[in-house]
Amino acid sequence: MTFDSPYLLLSLLAVPAAIGIWLLAERRRMRYAVRFTNLDVLAEIVPRRAWRRYVPPVLLLLALTSLCLALARPHVSTAVLKNQATVILVIDVSGSMQSTDVKPTRLQAAQAAAQSFLEHAPKGLRVGLIAFAGEPEVATPPTTDHKLVLQGLADIGAFPGFGGTAIGDALAAAVQLGQQAVQAPPKPPGQTIAYVTPTAVQTKSPVSILFLSDGSQTRGTLQPLDGAAKAKGAGIPVYTFALGTPGGTLTRGFGPFARTIPVPPDPATLKAIADATGGQFLAATKAASLKAAYSKLGTKLGTTPGRTEVTYKFLGIAALLLLAAGLLSALWAPRLP
Repeated sequence: MTFDSPYLLLSLLAVPAAIGIWLLAERRRMRYAVRFTNLDVLAEIVPRRAWRRYVPPVLLLLALTSLCLALARPHVSTAVLKNQATVILVIDVSGSMQSTDVKPTRLQAAQAAAQSFLEHAPKGLRVGLIAFAGEPEVATPPTTDHKLVLQGLADIGAFPGFGGTAIGDALAAAVQLGQQAVQAPPKPPGQTIAYVTPTAVQTKSPVSILFLSDGSQTRGTLQPLDGAAKAKGAGIPVYTFALGTPGGTLTRGFGPFARTIPVPPDPATLKAIADATGGQFLAATKAASLKAAYSKLGTKLGTTPGRTEVTYKFLGIAALLLLAAGLLSALWAPRLP
């Protein structure tokens, strides 16, 4: 905790001064106390009720302490949401995401991780969702309505995509969607993104991209590192996740026509993307590790260290303590004319 006016903490000297005045008043009161002639009644009353007379003064001292701290305008360190902070979730929905080497399936593990990200993300963070296989599509435009993004996550799980994996095109789509979010209204859901070259380089973009894929590039116009170059030019870090195990497989066909296809991830390419854009890379072979990584990023992305003034809290505490002291004093030691 820090204080905007630390010199006003000297007002806390009023607390020991108040204690001294109270002790002096108690001593003076005892000097002129009237003798209690019935000692048996005194023994009955004092042990059970003597502590009550100390409660209101203690509450008053605590209220005075809280008021003195409020005078110094206390602040606490906290994470503050960046202006126009936006995160674009990009999830591979190609057929290989149905592999079960990551339980229950790669796609379901990715959905659970993205949901965990939304649960930990600040309420004011704008989040968009892009699903891609052979081409990228906007499932949810950037919005602060995280329930809408959750619905988009459920929708992409219902209809997995086919036709290859276009990593480079998906990166370029995420870059453009992020730039549109901070410059102009985003594209509606379901619309394929057209690629444009950024007109200006942003050195400190409020946009971040979380990019998850389970395979190597097999389709698309842009190569993965070409898409990464667009993100780098826009000042957008890309956090990449290679989902799956090297021995992951997918079964196609039924009965005698069934065939097993190896579907290993491509961690080298995804790591190169993260390194080129200033992001981070994770090779996830288990759903738990993927979910933990997304949860951590949910509390981190889109925020910056800041300070929040909590003067009002100390004033509120002081008011409650004063109210409690007054009520207890009136209840336990009423003085009627």
